Amino acid sequence: MLVLLPPSEGKAASGRGAPLKPESLSLPGLTPARETVLGELVELCAGDEEKAREVLGLSEGLRGEVAKNAELRTAGARPAGEIYTGVLYDALDLASLDAAARKRAARSLLVFSGLWGAVRVTDRIPSYRCSMGVKLPALGALGAYWRAPMAEVLPEAAGDGLVLDLRSAAYATAWKPKGEVAGRTATVRVLHAPTRKVVSHFNKATKGRIVRSLLTSGSAPAGPAELVEALRDLGYEVEAQAPVKAGKPWELDVLVAEVH
Repeated sequence: MLVLLPPSEGKAASGRGAPLKPESLSLPGLTPARETVLGELVELCAGDEEKAREVLGLSEGLRGEVAKNAELRTAGARPAGEIYTGVLYDALDLASLDAAARKRAARSLLVFSGLWGAVRVTDRIPSYRCSMGVKLPALGALGAYWRAPMAEVLPEAAGDGLVLDLRSAAYATAWKPKGEVAGRTATVRVLHAPTRKVVSHFNKATKGRIVRSLLTSGSAPAGPAELVEALRDLGYEVEAQAPVKAGKPWELDVLVAEVH
């Protein structure tokens, strides 16, 4: 099982670990593209601060993120699972998993990123600010920039098992499963049952709980149909729509009665 996650806007401090080594990150086929984006981001943020803030879409209160980005090559690094914070990652709570669940997380979780493309939760990275929606002056929109390298690398990473896609729309632009891989992919919406509406906070929190439930239970669904049964066994109310034609993902709605 491969689980595709969005990053979080908020991130923990880099810490005092050794600096980033791009060549040490998982999915080494992405290394040249990572080096290019990193170089452009550092150059942008080491120059005109106001221009960098505008390009990155940062408010006045986040001005300090520009200086942080300028120092990415020398900043301390720590596991991505510790860097990413926010609602989904609070609910997932990787730090409290037992040893077996942590091993499953290391194997199956892949976090998409405007800067890194995608990383495992065990990959050591510094704290940064660069969303997939950013348009870097020399590269354009990062979602489009990442499509070609992702198309080369991600099908192999997906293997021959289930792909559980929990990404937000901006990060889904970087890689769209196609063909046979799409047929064993499941996307998930979390709906407030009484209103049938998506509410951002509990959408993210519920997705974090779903991943945690799968990791802690040791469940290993082979495909989307098995995922539906596994989630129902774990106590989730799930409505599933199988694709009407080949090459399309399954669509799952998880219904939640309470907003929390």
